[in-house]
Amino acid sequence: MSWGTELWDQFDNLEKHTQWGIDILEKYIKFVKERTEIELSYAKQLRNLSKKYQPKKNSKEEEEYRYTACKAFLSTLNETNDYAGQHEVISENMTSQITVELARYVQELKQERKSHFHEGRKAQQHIETCWKQLESSKRRFERDCKEADRAQQYFEKMDADINVTKADVEKARQQAQIRHQMAEDSKADYSSILQKFNHEQREYYHSHIPTIFQKIQEMEERRIVRMGESMKTYAEVDRQVVPIIGKCLDGIAKAAESIDQKNDSQLVIESYKSGFEPPGDIEFEDYTQPMKRTVSDNSLSNSRGEGKAELKFGGKSKGKLWPFIKKNKSPKQQKEPLSHRFNEFMTSKPKIHCFRSLKRGGATPEDFSNLPPEQRRKKLQQKVDELNKDIQKEMDQRDAITKMKDVYLKNPQMGDPASLDHKLTEVSQNIEKLRLEAQKFEAWLAEVEGRLPARSEQARRQSGMYDGQTAPPVNNCAQDRERYSICTALLSVFISQFWGLETSTRHLLDSQRVCDGGPVVPPRVQVSAWMF
Repeated sequence: MSWGTELWDQFDNLEKHTQWGIDILEKYIKFVKERTEIELSYAKQLRNLSKKYQPKKNSKEEEEYRYTACKAFLSTLNETNDYAGQHEVISENMTSQITVELARYVQELKQERKSHFHEGRKAQQHIETCWKQLESSKRRFERDCKEADRAQQYFEKMDADINVTKADVEKARQQAQIRHQMAEDSKADYSSILQKFNHEQREYYHSHIPTIFQKIQEMEERRIVRMGESMKTYAEVDRQVVPIIGKCLDGIAKAAESIDQKNDSQLVIESYKSGFEPPGDIEFEDYTQPMKRTVSDNSLSNSRGEGKAELKFGGKSKGKLWPFIKKNKSPKQQKEPLSHRFNEFMTSKPKIHCFRSLKRGGATPEDFSNLPPEQRRKKLQQKVDELNKDIQKEMDQRDAITKMKDVYLKNPQMGDPASLDHKLTEVSQNIEKLRLEAQKFEAWLAEVEGRLPARSEQARRQSGMYDGQTAPPVNNCAQDRERYSICTALLSVFISQFWGLETSTRHLLDSQRVCDGGPVVPPRVQVSAWMF
């Protein structure tokens, strides 16, 4: 099956068909190009989506990603970002392996097609020229034959006429012979041109045209094969990224399986645990009995009062209310019972720590004393860890400077060892400052851990680096300060009953100075205050 034999007379149709084939190929290239643009746009949108939901650095949102569910979501965002990268790979491979290659091939195809049809038109023009020559020789032969026939008829007529002279007859005879010779020459020329034309025509239809059409057929078949190969590449480009996309999806599924609800629940406990003990039972207060307040009742040396105060201090949580429960309003009395003052003090005990923030203009205290005990412990632990890291960095820097100084001492041409002394001194001073800062926070941490109730083994392991330290003296001192602060605050409450608010405030500030690191109260005062 050959176009040269089957379609020998369809030159124009073949020209249109091959042009249609190139148009189809260009349409396919345009399709793939638009697909690559869609892939790039999709990848960009996926990346923007992943970036939009990424946690911001150094923000509260970043702390939330400690939970396994949030970690799984973060893994999903990262896998989505990788998923977007695979769509970019699809776009890049389709551009390089299909659109660019096919665009180059189309240009070559157009040139080849132009060459083949130019050769075919050249053959057409040649056969048409031969045909015109044949027609011209044929018409000339026909004309000469007619002229010779008329000359012969004229000669015969002159020869039969008796009135015509012999000279006229001879002239007519010669003219007839000339015309006859011209007809013979035209006949020979026509015969030669006809043979040549027939040869050219056989060559044209049985050699030139079949060869040209065969080349065009092969060109068209190569175009079809190339388009099929491009479609296969189109599918392969997608198939190549399927395993990687599958891994991205597997990563998302694995992240989902890694979610641990128990661990997240434990993290919630660690994040919000206050360290306070639950409140005890509220004592019954009998309002049916008249409240008789005597001097002996208000006396600090009253044994009954001592017993009650000791009872209150012995069970700290007994009179403490939940922070979020509003106190019931009781009927106003001219003078509140002493137990009301105790309950109010015990309920608002954490507020005593707020005096520091008041003195600093509302800023967060350095020792985080405005936080609940457990949260304060965590903050102090975090601060100690940060300081230890800073100390380690400074020590590494000191070691590096020391090594550099040794190198300069051994090789003076590399640098002056004395130029590093200032830097070495500065680093050493920084280390000393950081150590003092760390010791301060470690003391606060030990103080807080001494106040907290017994914690779990896991929590102990988390703060194990401090459990091994000898902290009883610090804890005892801290407890003495706390007891003195509480007793002084209670004393100020009692004094306010008699001498007014101004005196009470002064005593509270005095007690606060002791809590802030003032002079430790002599043991005699501590014992008497605690016994009270």
